[in-house]
Amino acid sequence: MRILHTESSTGWGGQENRTMNELVTMRDRGHELAVLSRPGARIIERAKELGFPTFAVDMRGAIDFPNVLRLRSAIKRFGADIVNTHSGRDTQLAGMAARTLFKRPRIVRTRHLALPITSKFTYSVLPDHVVTVSKYVENYLVEAGVPRQGITTIPTGVDFARYDRSTVAGNLREELGLAADTLLVGTVAILRAKKGHAEILDAAPEVLKRFPKAHFVFAGDGPQTANLQARIAADGLAGRIHLLGLRRDVTNVLASLDVFVLPTHQEALGTAFIEAGAMGLPAVASNVDGVPEVIIDGQTGLLVPAQDGKALIEPICRLLGDPIFRRSMGANATEFVHRKFARETMAEGMERLYEHLLEAR
Repeated sequence: MRILHTESSTGWGGQENRTMNELVTMRDRGHELAVLSRPGARIIERAKELGFPTFAVDMRGAIDFPNVLRLRSAIKRFGADIVNTHSGRDTQLAGMAARTLFKRPRIVRTRHLALPITSKFTYSVLPDHVVTVSKYVENYLVEAGVPRQGITTIPTGVDFARYDRSTVAGNLREELGLAADTLLVGTVAILRAKKGHAEILDAAPEVLKRFPKAHFVFAGDGPQTANLQARIAADGLAGRIHLLGLRRDVTNVLASLDVFVLPTHQEALGTAFIEAGAMGLPAVASNVDGVPEVIIDGQTGLLVPAQDGKALIEPICRLLGDPIFRRSMGANATEFVHRKFARETMAEGMERLYEHLLEAR
């Protein structure tokens, strides 16, 4: 099959990470894939690095007829059998473009988010089928009026070959000039308010008081960077909480941690939790949306109420203070995510769906 993925977002997060995993694994299965996004989009840069054909179209708005024609041309030039869209704007524009072709491709929209939808049209009319990353998102779309028979849940898959502590030692302590016995609590996420970094800062002073050798690290960049820097400085924690910026070596960061924390306010599923579990890390996470589909409370991690920083203190301290409990929970997390969230399982699900849609045509 020839599969074209479209994305109107120019940033990088779990959504784009899933798409890249899909691209690589489907190529390994013998399919031809390409990426279409806006000029300067990070997904185009990464796709080029990995040898995928790319197309750049400036999708300026939902009603953008000149770029609908450019999208139509790109879809036709690539000869797409499937157009898989990932955000609202590219779904609308690429969906309209694909539907004007004489031998049109099948259109699949992947819904990655746990946010309210703004247009049922881009779920019920434009695409031939909708893929959701969790049952939580599927159930929400059904409640919003999207027919369940037009939705398939295919959880995000991860390349577990990259997550092996025997091959990734983790050198973050050395990089930061910290002692070898430093306890590291960290997160990997875009620095956006709804990811809950502020709640981690609410909990940090008490955790650091109880564990003088502990440090916190935040890997990622985003709109909250300056606010977090200012608050860390104001709280006098600049030497104990480290903003690492956007990292390409996420496996190195995770392999360096003792505990993973992400008190997100909203999360469709949470690729970061899957990656942390794959690296043998127990997680402290918010009990919201699709998170309980990844974090099994008391077995692979500890769930807390959302938007309650003080609620993070005891779970983090329990994990830091009991290495046997911490490692046992981390081992449970590894076993669980390998069973449920393998990249190959995701690719098999997408492949079956694509084949079914093409047969129905």
